[in-house]
Amino acid sequence: MEGQGLITHLRSLGFTEMEAKIIVSLSEQGAMTGYEVAKKLGVSRSNVYAALQRLVDHGVILHRDGDPSHYTALQPEELTRILASRLDSSLHYIREHMPVTEADETSFYSIEGERAVIETVKRVLQEAKLEIIADVWPEDAALIREHLALAEARGVKVLWSIAGSEDNASMRVPSLFDTDDMRHTRPFAFIIDRKEALVGSMGEGVATKALLTEHAAITRLVLGKFVQDLVLYEWQSEMGAEDAEAFNKRIQAVISSYFD
Repeated sequence: MEGQGLITHLRSLGFTEMEAKIIVSLSEQGAMTGYEVAKKLGVSRSNVYAALQRLVDHGVILHRDGDPSHYTALQPEELTRILASRLDSSLHYIREHMPVTEADETSFYSIEGERAVIETVKRVLQEAKLEIIADVWPEDAALIREHLALAEARGVKVLWSIAGSEDNASMRVPSLFDTDDMRHTRPFAFIIDRKEALVGSMGEGVATKALLTEHAAITRLVLGKFVQDLVLYEWQSEMGAEDAEAFNKRIQAVISSYFD
């Protein structure tokens, strides 16, 4: 399993599957001939020799002339140093030369799949410059807690609520969502710098989906609901127990008169 994990990560760095398997095999077995590598991997020698030559040319394995020639893996520290240096160089080039187009603030972007949605959430939190407003469920709070703390550390104001929880936060505000009926489909909402909205849901047995937009209609709608709940929460906080109970009953009566 460990070897397969190494192969997966090497492939993510741009190596082919065969190149990754060769690097791992040489690291495990030590110096080997091309014939021995081909036999171990169960592939043709011509393909193995071509892959070995590419790896030698890129400086990620060593070649010792002889009859027969042998190939040796670099030490992990040296291999990772070389790969990190090349990756940093490539990322720097991309940052400096990639064309930049103005974002279309009226566009709606759909994100599907748990991994893609979580990565998008983390990205928008990392990009926040002034303020983050977040509403999530306890089951999902752990995924973003560290990123919210990092945002606060760099001076970003963080307002967040954990639905259905009394957990303390940077600034406690009421949940946007009904905590009784949505355990299986857990909605979430983020407003970034009061201009970008990310809303969606995740849960057991349901598709994880989200919508990302800077469209003013959506951003203002989500922000307005958040502000409305905040005002109601502050009013209730200033009331005594009896007044708060009467207030809640009155609110429910008003809602029922329109939406019963």
